[in-house]
Amino acid sequence: SMSLREHALSLFRSAVGTVRPAPMLKSAVKLQRDGCPQLLVKGRAFPVKRDLYLVGFGKAVLGMAAAAEEILGEHLVRGIINVPLGIQNSLQRAGMQEMLLKPHSKIQVIEGAKNNLPDREALKGAVAIRELAEGLTADDLLLVLISGGGSALLPAPIPPILLEEKEKLTKTLASRGAAIQELNIVRKTLSLLKGGGLARFAYPAQVVSLILSDVIGDPLDIIASGPTAASSHSIQDCLQILTKYNLLQSLPESVETVLSHSPTEPAAPEDYSHVCNVIIGSNTLALDEAKREAEGLGYATLILSAAICGEVGRVAALYCQLVRLGCLGFAGLGEGPQGDEARGNLLQLAAELDIPGLNLAKFLQAMRGLGPERPVCILAGGETTVRLRGAGKGGRNQELALRVGLGLHRAQAAEGRSLTRCDVVFLSGGTDGQDGPTEAAGAFCSPELVREALRDGLDVEAFLSNNDSYTFFSQFQGGRHLLVTGLTGTNVMDIQVILIRAM
Repeated sequence: SMSLREHALSLFRSAVGTVRPAPMLKSAVKLQRDGCPQLLVKGRAFPVKRDLYLVGFGKAVLGMAAAAEEILGEHLVRGIINVPLGIQNSLQRAGMQEMLLKPHSKIQVIEGAKNNLPDREALKGAVAIRELAEGLTADDLLLVLISGGGSALLPAPIPPILLEEKEKLTKTLASRGAAIQELNIVRKTLSLLKGGGLARFAYPAQVVSLILSDVIGDPLDIIASGPTAASSHSIQDCLQILTKYNLLQSLPESVETVLSHSPTEPAAPEDYSHVCNVIIGSNTLALDEAKREAEGLGYATLILSAAICGEVGRVAALYCQLVRLGCLGFAGLGEGPQGDEARGNLLQLAAELDIPGLNLAKFLQAMRGLGPERPVCILAGGETTVRLRGAGKGGRNQELALRVGLGLHRAQAAEGRSLTRCDVVFLSGGTDGQDGPTEAAGAFCSPELVREALRDGLDVEAFLSNNDSYTFFSQFQGGRHLLVTGLTGTNVMDIQVILIRAM
């Protein structure tokens, strides 16, 4: 029989497979050629009156563009996409030809944003995209492909701000623990193309954006900093964030100039009637696919949330209590004092984490309904944050996995038999195949692995406080607990898989 680890890997792969660019795009977009040609996007029709252009930016955009060009055929006049540095080479090496453009493609590819940071090449691409958009007429149609990582790939700071100044500010914010939403609000405020800027430059052309969401709750104005969506944030929001992270006093002069000249209220809502934004892929879609697969493998399966966010240690504590509750259920102790304590802890953690849209009471009710005869699978997705304190190698998924493993080991030591009669595997991985600066997308962990590490004299706490989870996982069986997928060509945040079965 397959091990829990193999099952977890298979579920992660099926989740990622369903949000790969080509299948996603082909199910959302058709070109109707008879009579007046029309672009059909999820059932909505857009007449192709004159010329069809394409621009795009993001980690998954190369594969999206390849699929789009196949669909659009001779109707596509010209395209420009900004994609991560080295991605064409990586996909070529990985044998993922279907994500590459054909030799005589009408789409120009610009690679930039090394290490997901805006740079000169990304700026060059952003300028080219802006120029294409500015030249369009009311009879043209602009197809915009957007995915996560698009923010770094579309840098166009408002003059006189220099790219380096904006980058340094973003880096400082990130190192102080700012959430991705906060980073994007600041980036947007200082940018020409973000916060609806690209859509304004493309006016009066019809703009259709196809979006692969890598942000919790899929807010259009936050994904890749919303280049084709009206911004729901004002300069006031930006100032609040800079104040919160104690940066207001140390801003470069250029940033102060732009902030002091911007209107403090959001401008009168502009008319975005020439824009249609469509989400074609998201974390929710990926989790639904994993659930189907898990049920096929015989698991009683529940989806916790597609919006898990918050500090990695608190999220790990939440998952540990869920596993504890699952194991107590198998031991017939779910309704006793230990079960009540676990539920109480969960409700408190959920209140602290404030996960958007999470109805934990309803989820716990569903958990109560699970019988001991089937193994349990709990799925979740989202994006946690890590406060960098050490100089080690890791990423948020590897750190989350290690924290969950350590938490479960401690719970087992404290509670004994009811928890040790369960077999548990926890997997956390980035759907883009990357988790920090290593080749790993994430990691698998279990209380047994932590027990083995402690037996070998490894100080798990020390690895965690040095943010060195990658080095920890590398020590075992040639790194077999690391999740290494290679680039996936897509990106819908992270996915967590918890598998529990009675031993």
